[in-house]
Amino acid sequence: MEWLIIAPIAGLISIAFAVYLYFYVTKQDSGNPRMQEISMAISEGANAYLKRQNKTLAVFVIVIAIVLGIALKSYQMAMAYVIGSIFSALAGYFGLNVAVRANVRTSNAAGKGLNKAFPIAFYGGAVMGLSVVGLALLGVSALYYVFHDPEIVLGYSLGASSLALFAKAGGGIYTKTADIGADLVGKVELSIPEDDPRNPAVIADNVGDNVGDVAGMGADLFDSYVASIVAAMIIGATLANPTYVILPLILAAMGIFASVIGMLFVPFGVRGGNPGAALNRGTFATTIVFAVFAFLIVYYLGLEIGIFYATLAGLIAGIIIGMTSDFFTSIDRTPVMKTAEAAKTGAAINILSGFSYGVISIVPPIIGISVATIAAWYLAGVHGTPFAVYGVAVSAVGMLSIVGMIISADAYGPIVDNAKGIAEQAGSGKEMIEVADKLDAAGNTAKAITKGFAIAAAALTVLALFVAYAELVDIPKVNGFYAINIIDPRVIAGVFLGAMMPPLISAMLILGVGRNAFRMVEEVRRQFREIPGLMEGKAKPDYATCVDIAAKGALKELVLPGVLSIIAPIVVGLVLGKEALGGFLAGSIVTGIIFALFMANAGGTWDNAKKYIEAGGFGGEGSDTHKAAVVGDTVGDPFKDTAGPSLNTMITVMSLVASVFGPLIATIALLA
Repeated sequence: MEWLIIAPIAGLISIAFAVYLYFYVTKQDSGNPRMQEISMAISEGANAYLKRQNKTLAVFVIVIAIVLGIALKSYQMAMAYVIGSIFSALAGYFGLNVAVRANVRTSNAAGKGLNKAFPIAFYGGAVMGLSVVGLALLGVSALYYVFHDPEIVLGYSLGASSLALFAKAGGGIYTKTADIGADLVGKVELSIPEDDPRNPAVIADNVGDNVGDVAGMGADLFDSYVASIVAAMIIGATLANPTYVILPLILAAMGIFASVIGMLFVPFGVRGGNPGAALNRGTFATTIVFAVFAFLIVYYLGLEIGIFYATLAGLIAGIIIGMTSDFFTSIDRTPVMKTAEAAKTGAAINILSGFSYGVISIVPPIIGISVATIAAWYLAGVHGTPFAVYGVAVSAVGMLSIVGMIISADAYGPIVDNAKGIAEQAGSGKEMIEVADKLDAAGNTAKAITKGFAIAAAALTVLALFVAYAELVDIPKVNGFYAINIIDPRVIAGVFLGAMMPPLISAMLILGVGRNAFRMVEEVRRQFREIPGLMEGKAKPDYATCVDIAAKGALKELVLPGVLSIIAPIVVGLVLGKEALGGFLAGSIVTGIIFALFMANAGGTWDNAKKYIEAGGFGGEGSDTHKAAVVGDTVGDPFKDTAGPSLNTMITVMSLVASVFGPLIATIALLA
């Protein structure tokens, strides 16, 4: 138990380093008055939305906490749930707060060259990464230290996950509402540049980058990170050695130390002029350092070496799956170039090409997840099935151990995207815009890799949670394996109902984006039609109205999909029983991972196909080919930034709800 102290210490170190980097970023020059004005508008819009979102979700958190306290008769679980919700919200707030300050400072530093701008953007993103892992690990370890019960800590994970689902869905709807409105009217109808200050939706678009890709993605990975640790702790509690319960916490601590070391080397890697290579170098360095730390921990704790191999399997799988996403979404790779070329014939073939490459892109990750699962099972299962199951859970911890570095690279993306927008809106020099553009290109790839990593991590995490559910509700075992009879019609019904959920939630979110984007498009058209001199640049657009449309619509549209994801597993369990709920989880895992991978990668392919044309390919910006690609990108936007990333959070939430309420469901079914 004395090893447990390492976890909260690592969490505090992570938070302290995040604070240090925050002050480093904010000390940098914020540029001229025009740049500061644009940055302030983005900051005010982002913070206003986050404040409104958290006020809305506070009511939901209180209601669920009361339900947990009464239904489960556990004030400890309710308290853990509230703490998880608060910590998840805090991590998003810290990341967003620095991102809206780092963008203008990165933009200003771009005038002095790539080497000056890159560290500001990356360390701005690192504040988010370190805040997420620091708060997450501090919360989990503190709760376990107080209650010594991983089932209580499950409430913390549920709080983090449910808030993440709403944050990701709401942020995704917000950002794509603004993006679609800005693109369809600005690029397609009026042929003006993406970040043209005449476009009324441009500030809302910049705000959306932060609430969707910073706060939303941070909450998403916060949730997977916590869930993987808690699932491994619950399974570890079934083994004879109590050290297996705290091992996930210690491995997560080692991941924080490795991430901090890796981050220190990233800025030095950009001196070759390639920001993307510098980010990848930091990820690989973090991976290697963590692998060494993990081996030493397993060795000194006297545990089976197979546990280390299982950890390594998850870690390697995460890197490979991220690289696969890179291949299918990078601007200089075949899928993107072929999709861009297809736009020469119009939007239809462009959309079909991106759709097809998105479907093909699920193959390597699914194989990777399968290989990692099988490898972890057999490498850790030398001494029996319980150790094999634990190995699969630890492989998810291994994959997510470096999440501090992964989130840092992801948050870098919207920072440099905003930096480029600020440079263009402020009328900065050509050299400054070119540097910002180079930073932005690396950010697009980093975001694509993170989405693939997040989905893969969710896959292994929910597999571990599936086993944790079976353990908590006492699913019968046959020859050491949990056994659910798939011939049972209730189980079959559960499988189909679970498989239905991801496409249903995807449709609800995309329709939500469509409805809100319609309002945005009409508002942008109205302003260009009714404000004299706007198109000529002689009048200022009404940015605030567009920001308000995006915010109100996002908060309205996020509620039903989020609530449905929480209620559905409870209803299935109460009506059909615990075995049927197991089938429900299995069905949701399979279709959830497939839909998430497909939509995230297809959307990335369409996005960078448009950017390839804007860079001069196949007729360049303003051509008919470009307009067709913009339509494809408009389809891809809610795929990759709203529905796709929300699904991995959704299946995690449903698995956690099943695990938390599973014992109650099993009791009711037994009484019936």
